[in-house]
Amino acid sequence: MNNAYQAYQQGSVNTATPGELTLMLYNGCLKFIRRAKTAIENGEVEEKNKNLIKAQNIITELRVTLRTGSELSDQMRAMYDYMNQRLMKANIESNVNILEEVESYVVEFRDTWKEVIQKTKLLKGYDHE
Repeated sequence: MNNAYQAYQQGSVNTATPGELTLMLYNGCLKFIRRAKTAIENGEVEEKNKNLIKAQNIITELRVTLRTGSELSDQMRAMYDYMNQRLMKANIESNVNILEEVESYVVEFRDTWKEVIQKTKLLKGYDHE
């Protein structure tokens, strides 16, 4: 059963648009932040560290894929840097409050991105009529 799920996930990634891949990254980041929060609450230091490193890697990936030369991308780059610094601090201090702060930013970015994707799909559909 696990192999079938992995094959499905791989297929989803291979057929996703760039916008959908970004959405998957945000969702993955949220998953790892939430797992780290649970690990902190359960005193599982290694699990916390593993999940926060995964969340940081996703934030780094989102950061490096930004286009350069626009004010918005510069602002997003600075925000991703801030979020990564906060994740590092949360990891060092095992601080759930910091994780909740970063989680709120990721949720906001994810929800905004989802809205952009939906509006883009609507516009594309409108162009073909």
